Amino acid sequence: AIHREWIVAMGRRSKTSHLAHLMCELFVRLQAVKRTNGMSFHLPLSQAEMADVLGLSVVHMNRVIGGLKKIKVITWTNHVVTILDWDQLARLAEFDPTYLSINNEPR
Repeated sequence: AIHREWIVAMGRRSKTSHLAHLMCELFVRLQAVKRTNGMSFHLPLSQAEMADVLGLSVVHMNRVIGGLKKIKVITWTNHVVTILDWDQLARLAEFDPTYLSINNEPR
């Protein structure tokens, strides 16, 4: 199921939606193992590394992150991502956590 979600993300979602989906997935996974702090989590990757993950140039990655910051759904400072508006981020990402088979809802 996770593999299918990634294939869909690569082929159908916009890059903004793809990054939003990744942020949602990381948050839910980290929350399940108690590695979140409220609505924040540590992300020890640079923007260049995230660009590689999503198949973007560093410049485009910076614009995508800037877009999410501009609409106030996340902040990303010093390797800490904070989700400011879960509902809007999940809606933008078309995120449905059931494919992860984790029984917790972000709070």
